[in-house]
Amino acid sequence: MVQVALDSFWSLFSGWHSLFWLVLLVALFGALTLLTLRLRDRPSYLLSTTWLREVGTPVGAWAAALLLLAFTFAALDVLGSLVVSRVSVGQNARAGNGADLDAAPTTQDSPTITYLTQSTYTRTLIVPPSLLKRVGEQGVGALAPYLTDPTSENVIKLVDKFRRSGQDVIFTRQATLTTESPIKLDTSRVKVNLDFVTPARGAKRTYYDATFAAEYAFTNPLDRPVFARFQFPLPNGSGTLSGFKVLVDGKELTAADLSNGSRWQAQIQPKQTVKVQVTYAHQGARGWSYLLASRREPIKDFELSVKTNEAAKFARYSLPPTQTARSLGGSTLTWNLKDVITAQDVSMTFSSASLRETLSKLYSFAPLALLLAVLFGALWAWLRGLRTTPAQVALASLAVLVGLTFGGVLMSYLPMVWAGLLGSVVATVLALRAIGTAFWPPVLIATALPLAFLLVGNAGLVIILAGVLALGALIWGRTGRLALAKPIR
Repeated sequence: MVQVALDSFWSLFSGWHSLFWLVLLVALFGALTLLTLRLRDRPSYLLSTTWLREVGTPVGAWAAALLLLAFTFAALDVLGSLVVSRVSVGQNARAGNGADLDAAPTTQDSPTITYLTQSTYTRTLIVPPSLLKRVGEQGVGALAPYLTDPTSENVIKLVDKFRRSGQDVIFTRQATLTTESPIKLDTSRVKVNLDFVTPARGAKRTYYDATFAAEYAFTNPLDRPVFARFQFPLPNGSGTLSGFKVLVDGKELTAADLSNGSRWQAQIQPKQTVKVQVTYAHQGARGWSYLLASRREPIKDFELSVKTNEAAKFARYSLPPTQTARSLGGSTLTWNLKDVITAQDVSMTFSSASLRETLSKLYSFAPLALLLAVLFGALWAWLRGLRTTPAQVALASLAVLVGLTFGGVLMSYLPMVWAGLLGSVVATVLALRAIGTAFWPPVLIATALPLAFLLVGNAGLVIILAGVLALGALIWGRTGRLALAKPIR
């Protein structure tokens, strides 16, 4: 990686050959001109050397400083590519500790509650002579395409009858089946916490650590005992679940096969209420959804509370929250539904960023931040009557490059936030030492403003606030060369 870095930096000079030869030719031409003047026109020679000392030297020094500044711009672009490549190689070499960004968002379905009941269905067929002959040869199985499958699990009794009507035979089958009738949930209390881990906190890709806790209650609506079933489907797209636990009236439910979710079934007495608690934790990415119903169904009392430290967007046609509470650490979204009929679901999506994307934005913005710092520094010096030298400007630009390089190297060993902050601190200290503490605003623009991209999703706000503060510093901190008239009251 070191050799790659050296080759990349040496490549910066590959396109400067023509400029180098042009500068060399101009220098040789100037030297020959001075030598000729010294030999033939002594007064003109003295006048030319005096002009070079008074004008040419400062102009040349500032030209060299600007040339070094241009080199710094190009070097920052190369540095960004190297840091992104180095960090990507390092992370691809070790297993990731977060959810796969390409995985489907997590979707949790609402539980279903049913009770078993018996229903008897009667089916009558008129069997013509042609079909009656087949029945005589194959048995009642010849009528199978027209009848209930007798081998079905929910068939508990079959009664077949034949009677003749003219040349036809009337076949009647009575099938007693076990059916499931739905039981509505009395209350649903669901609490979800989505703690997002971004690349700024050391994640390879943005993901969230989720905790799910729900309490459900349902009641036997009949005046007789029924055999009830409660089925809680496992979430889709959640990956590995940890701490999964189902408590029914305080007793933990154990099951060996959870391929179709967690199921509890037992006989409950008339008007008896059953309470179920479900908890689990997992990792997810990109989005989270809760499916209330597959069709328009009445919802008696439902409350969902989602606490997240990332801004949420809501899918089209999904239910918006009924209440939103924001705090410094994030926001709490609440859905409180009582006595409503809906087929809509709760569906949230979140912006995501990879470490590679974040670093690319940071180092792509660094040259622009340096340019803004130079322009702001010139205006700052003019308004406050400050002076500086080309050497100070050149050393300050090199300090910015060294600090950002140091931070980029640290990103292979430390979380991105800490590496970026350390690099920024080093660049700030060196630059202030080189150009002076009076130039602290432009120095901070060059060294700290690119770190705004570490705050995924809030970089624009941070940059705008920095611009407002910089403008305020210019307006309220003006002294020296610029004397503005006081406003008329």
